[in-house]
Parts: sequence; structure tokens; C-alpha cells
Amino acid sequence: MNRPTHVRGLPQPPPALVGHGREEDPGPGPGPGAHADSSSSPGTRPGPGKPADHGRDTVAPSGHDRAADPPSRHDRATDPPVAPDAALRAELRERTADLQRLKAEYDNYRKRVHRDRLAVGEIAVANVLNGLLPVLDSLAEAGEQGEVTGGFQRVAQALHAELGALGLQPVGTAGAPFDPLIHEAVTYTPDDRLEDSVCTAVLRQGYRVGDRLLRPAQVSVAGKPPAAGVETPAKRPTVLPSKRP
Repeated sequence: MNRPTHVRGLPQPPPALVGHGREEDPGPGPGPGAHADSSSSPGTRPGPGKPADHGRDTVAPSGHDRAADPPSRHDRATDPPVAPDAALRAELRERTADLQRLKAEYDNYRKRVHRDRLAVGEIAVANVLNGLLPVLDSLAEAGEQGEVTGGFQRVAQALHAELGALGLQPVGTAGAPFDPLIHEAVTYTPDDRLEDSVCTAVLRQGYRVGDRLLRPAQVSVAGKPPAAGVETPAKRPTVLPSKRP
């Protein structure tokens, strides 16, 4: 085998590594991705100009680094409540006052409607009963003469019961104090023994429905003699209370 000759004065290449008596073929050079692979593989040396990566363990961020993290449920629960705006409070008070005023107006309206309904019903009943008063007068005269007997008497009693259920009430009784609001004095008899005027007899029965007077009772009155120039109840006009429909 021919050995290479050495030329004096020229640098000589380093001897090739020999293994097992053979020269090692260096093979093809590193590819384009060799540096990337070597840098990513553990245990390789850092390239020039690149700081050494002594480990992949990273330090946990401090409290300042986590300032942007959303608050936890515990943090939200312990936060103080935010006070409502003053304008919202003023609007709430205004709306509450409006509701209270509307409720009061509705209550008054409901009471007024109920009162008006009762008044309308009372007027209707009064109009019907007012037309039956002459019938009651005829029954009263027939009873005084003893003509209301037998089955006719039972009919008269049933009629009075039904009219009483509708609210018809008699006005004027003998011995009651004279009241110009419900009595109409037909005769007046002076009596020194009496201090106040008294109804001695009922000449025609009066009637009322609730607080509404259908007609006053015609009565005979007895009482203390009036002073000179004072009118007796029989001469004084009867003043009836005004009733609003």
C-alpha cells in the first residue's frame, strides 16, 4: 500500500480516526435542520450568541403578575356592595309615591261605586214601594173596620212581611215624641201636664226605606200651650230632610 508523501513546508491534515483498522467515513454534512434539532434535544450545547438554557422549570408568577386574573367566587362574595345611584333612589321614591296615590284613588273609587250601587238599588225599591203605599192604607182602613179576616188576612200579613224584607219600615207611633222631620202634625191639643209635644194618635201611617223617608206620618199632637206669637206644630210647615239620590 502506498503511503502519502509529506511535503515539507506545507501544513498536514489531521490523521483520520481509525476504528478497527478502518478509516471512518465522515459521511454527509449536517442538514439545514441540524441546528434546530440539536438545540431542541436535551443535553446539546447552546449555539453562539444564545444564552444557555439551564432548565425548563419556570418560576410561578407573583401576585402582581396575576392582577389581570378574574376574581374568584370568594373574592366576589367578600366585596362590599355597591351603593345605588342617587338618581335611581329618587326615581324609586317617585314611583312608590305614584303607586300609593293610585292605590288610594282606586280604593276611593271602589267605595264610591259600592255606595252608588246601594243608592241606586234603594231608589229603585223606594219607587216600587211608594206605589204600594195606597194599597197599605186601604188594608189599614179595612183592618180597623174588621173587614180583613180569613184568607184575606193571611194575604195581608204575607204582603207586609215581603215589604218588610225589602226594607219598608213604618214611621209614627202613638206616644212617641213629636219629630218634625218624620211627623206631620194635623191637630194640636194644649196640655199643661206635658213638657214636650207628644204624638197622641196616628192618623195616617208614614213609611221609610233605610234612611230615605217615603212620606211622613200624619199625627195628632198634644203638648204644653205655646207662648204668645209662637206657632204650634199643627200650623208650622213640616220640614223634611233632603235626601241625595
